[in-house]
Amino acid sequence: MKEENRKYAAEAYDIVKDAAYKIGSRLPGSKGEKKLSDYMSDKLRAIGVEPVTEEFSVAPRSSIGGIPYAGWFGLIMSALVYVALSINTLWFGMALAGVVCVLWLILSVFLYKPWFDMFFHKEISRNTYGELLPKDGKYDYTIILSGHMDTSWTWKHSENTYKYRNKPAIGLVKTYAKVGFGAICVFFLIGVSIAMATIHTGAYFGAIWALRTMQSLSFNEFLVAMHFLPIVTAIGSCFVIMWADPNEQNASRGAMDNATGIALSYEVMKYFKENPDKMPKNCRIVDLNCGSEEAGLRGSMAFAAEHADDDLTKNAWNINIDSVADKDYFEVVIKDDWQFTRFDTDMEKMFKDTFKELGIESKTNGCIHNPVGGCDSTPMTKAGIKSVTFAAQNPTLTYYYHTWRDLPERFSEDTVGDGFDVVLGVIDKIAAFQETNGYNGPQTK
Repeated sequence: MKEENRKYAAEAYDIVKDAAYKIGSRLPGSKGEKKLSDYMSDKLRAIGVEPVTEEFSVAPRSSIGGIPYAGWFGLIMSALVYVALSINTLWFGMALAGVVCVLWLILSVFLYKPWFDMFFHKEISRNTYGELLPKDGKYDYTIILSGHMDTSWTWKHSENTYKYRNKPAIGLVKTYAKVGFGAICVFFLIGVSIAMATIHTGAYFGAIWALRTMQSLSFNEFLVAMHFLPIVTAIGSCFVIMWADPNEQNASRGAMDNATGIALSYEVMKYFKENPDKMPKNCRIVDLNCGSEEAGLRGSMAFAAEHADDDLTKNAWNINIDSVADKDYFEVVIKDDWQFTRFDTDMEKMFKDTFKELGIESKTNGCIHNPVGGCDSTPMTKAGIKSVTFAAQNPTLTYYYHTWRDLPERFSEDTVGDGFDVVLGVIDKIAAFQETNGYNGPQTK
């Protein structure tokens, strides 16, 4: 960390501590999330920037937060198997419910589509942002510094691996073994229901293949096994139910994920407010505090939709900051695999060059794909904004990721300070690129 920036790193770390301890858990649409929004609004006012708050509706448990519902579904299906073995028509209802469940998991939980939100309980979430303009008020482009305010439900299986914190491989295996076994059980039940409904439909219409199947020895042996397998699937389904703790008081404190992003975005804006001579030429700086990222990127989606027709999404660059804490894992996230979205290659190079200039070495070679879920760069990129996500986080599932153990003392002020230096370095490169090339939109090759 550059010594001249230590002041801003210390202030950023103080914000992280306040978010984790004074405010605490901040689930999407919760009172805690709104408290951090108010807290950051006060921070913006303190440096002479008037905050803007935009509210939007969110269904917190319709996406990744609803994974335990799949476990409850599996548990209910396990019990219904015994009824369906006697009342064959029940297989049709179970098969239909299974198809709906799979569609919800694929579209809402994995792909973050909002199409199922209407069926879930709603809350009001918000985005809060402030603008820093050049002295003359004129600008040609915008740099949006963004982070998300909300935190996740505690992932019980991850938190339970704390005892293996010095043997992370064991913790990883135990976590995936439980969740993987549970997922197999749920999908097995869905597959059996669809198969049984198909066979009984064929038999009803006199299909030879269906009649032969029902008369076969293997089919009858399978029916016998189905008197015992639901006990196994019920146990597996319970592992899925236990994936996310519904208790708000036990939710993630969100020091790394993502009070660091919120704090760094604000401190960079404050830096330029206090050092106007270092402000990029003809540039507007926006500090964006997004809500409900953990509910499927709903805050960044709402921001992109709200400003689709104004200049907040025109000629705009987005440095999305999400989790800057693990000193050995500085990286630029260049793609959300599950969202099928490649982020900006120009900004990717800027981050890699900045890491090299600052002497930052990373075990991930400074670059990763986001293999599961998504980050706020996806809606920004789809809105025509040049965007990448900057992180310093071990990409391997660990005991502190999405658990209440995500606390400030786990990482240092110096790591946050290094993140501050990185963002300033990238902004300098954006300014130089803009002056030389102008705005060229998201580049994905």
